[in-house]
Amino acid sequence: MGDLDKLEAALVRRFGEEDAARLPASGLNPMMLEALTRMTARGSARKFRPDPVDLGLVKLVAAAAFSAPTKSDLQQRDLIIIQAPDQRAALNALLETQPWAADAPLMLVICGNHRRQRRLHELRGREFVNDHLDAFFNAAVDGGVLLSALVTAAEAVGLGCCPVSAIRNHSEEASKLLNLPELVFPVAALALGWPSETPEISPRLPLSATLHLDHYNDDGEAETIEAYDARRHAVQPYDKQRFPKRFGVSEAYGWSEDKARQYAAPERAGFGAFVRDKGFKLC
Repeated sequence: MGDLDKLEAALVRRFGEEDAARLPASGLNPMMLEALTRMTARGSARKFRPDPVDLGLVKLVAAAAFSAPTKSDLQQRDLIIIQAPDQRAALNALLETQPWAADAPLMLVICGNHRRQRRLHELRGREFVNDHLDAFFNAAVDGGVLLSALVTAAEAVGLGCCPVSAIRNHSEEASKLLNLPELVFPVAALALGWPSETPEISPRLPLSATLHLDHYNDDGEAETIEAYDARRHAVQPYDKQRFPKRFGVSEAYGWSEDKARQYAAPERAGFGAFVRDKGFKLC
């Protein structure tokens, strides 16, 4: 299979035949095709070989990720590499809802860091006059950008990874474990290692639902979601259903039902209070 064929196959798997046909790739050179195919065909790794990951390689991956954009050059994101066995065991306990994560050779934690910005004001004697929601939002988005860049950089060197948002289920405990000071908070963990199998490509919503020209338009979204449910079920059906005692067992259990059930249960209701205790004013 040629480079162009690999990209087109990945696009079909990810977005469906119709979208793939609308995305011309024939004019791209081999380097471009390889880069786009790597991104389009990627999948989250949850099964790893036991081989350790060299710390120098992780630092190189981190350096590449820290080269990603940051809001107004504020650089409000940090990365913690978990090495000590006792630290890792404690983190695994916090991530008990994701038991596969304990088998990852390495765990990273991405943090939003607004503390450094406040220190700049102290060092330069300038008043900080933007103590509102945007301060938290900037640091959180910076952390998200770093997370995305870490995934891309790690997979570029052959590593497998998977973000773990479950760390925010226990934000206070994670903060104490990692010794996070005021105005620093966990955004996500990232399981990292050499994958033991090729991660599966998860179909995504069609671009007609998520890619907009000039203005937002969600006309026909219900029909689009129904068609996506069917396409995804055909190639990647769920192996179990959420909360069957509460909602029963559905014969047509698709993505939309899974996500609706997921957030029909309370989750992280205390996160806002945690963020405020960290020194942020969410107003």
